[in-house]
Amino acid sequence: MQNTLVIYTHPDCSYSTAARNEFLQNDIEFKEIDLSVTPEAWKEVERMTGGKRITPVIVEDDHVIVGFNGVG
Repeated sequence: MQNTLVIYTHPDCSYSTAARNEFLQNDIEFKEIDLSVTPEAWKEVERMTGGKRITPVIVEDDHVIVGFNGVG
């Protein structure tokens, strides 16, 4: 069974764009939640980041990564 990868992004965030592009280039399946389109999801982001509004937030199962430094 493959894990579900979720990326919380914002269009003003260059790291969100970099994460999305790198996942696409590497054929990594993910679900994107654009916080400009789904602002109610900020509550979940804040819960995972200790109250901060930061993107991207990458979630795979119970593993949360705040920010993006590249795949691998």
